[in-house]
Amino acid sequence: MKQTSKPLPALLLRWAQNRIGAVAAVRDASHDWDRSRVWELEGVGGASWYLKVSPSEKFYMRESRAYRSVVPALGHTRAPQLVDSHAQDLVMLLTAVPGAPAKELGLEIVEWRAVHQQAGVLCARLHEAGELDRSDQVEAEASLDAAADGAEKYLARAGDRLTEDEQQLIRDHAARLRRVGPVPVGYIHGDNQPRNWMVSEGVLALIDFERARPAARVQDFVILTATQWADQPDREKAFFRGYGRSLTDAERQALRCLTALDAVNCMAWGPDNGDELVTARGRRTLDRLMREDRP
Repeated sequence: MKQTSKPLPALLLRWAQNRIGAVAAVRDASHDWDRSRVWELEGVGGASWYLKVSPSEKFYMRESRAYRSVVPALGHTRAPQLVDSHAQDLVMLLTAVPGAPAKELGLEIVEWRAVHQQAGVLCARLHEAGELDRSDQVEAEASLDAAADGAEKYLARAGDRLTEDEQQLIRDHAARLRRVGPVPVGYIHGDNQPRNWMVSEGVLALIDFERARPAARVQDFVILTATQWADQPDREKAFFRGYGRSLTDAERQALRCLTALDAVNCMAWGPDNGDELVTARGRRTLDRLMREDRP
């Protein structure tokens, strides 16, 4: 059996083989940060699975619950399926979906539009999957206030990476977020962006549900607003064609505020973790909001 990079613990390999049979090869499929632990397992017949150890109990609970309760609404081929999980080790065994992340495919303009339209369709299915129970509803309805509550923490971590005017802009948007009023809620993906959109022969599937949770649905559009849609409004239009409706006025206001809070989060996390892309995303959003907010 061939194995490279981060070694898969023998105990977890035996656990997986008890469920899927003999494993012929193991490939480290972790993201480029030390808490990410994901391996691709290839069976003797050529089929593939992924074994994932969650970075925290919270992420494990979110993702394993999502796979059981809402991900099936996406469709059999549109997301991985949970084969088994083990809470004590924070481990999940998932089927593999074919293809590669959209961001790695060098798509043409028309292909990007088609991908965004499919993403809108899948996002709507996820947001509308099932009914939230009472505790989920409370969590979802409090999600915008919770986001606003995080502003000061991220401002403190970002420190002098933001000017005084930029810090005030963040505080102003946090305050506005508390006043936008009711918005549609549901079960969101939580990291909705092309790195988690797998494309195979033009068909899209969603992966990586560790941030899935009950929340304001508009929170699933923040990263796309700050990245894909910033200079490509045709992609945004395609997404919402697939999504099946436009944003409400309250959602549009909330999205602007959430994008500002995402920017300060990026400016706090990106430099601390050496992530130039995240840092650039935050800086670009801040610059845009500062221009737009000038009288």
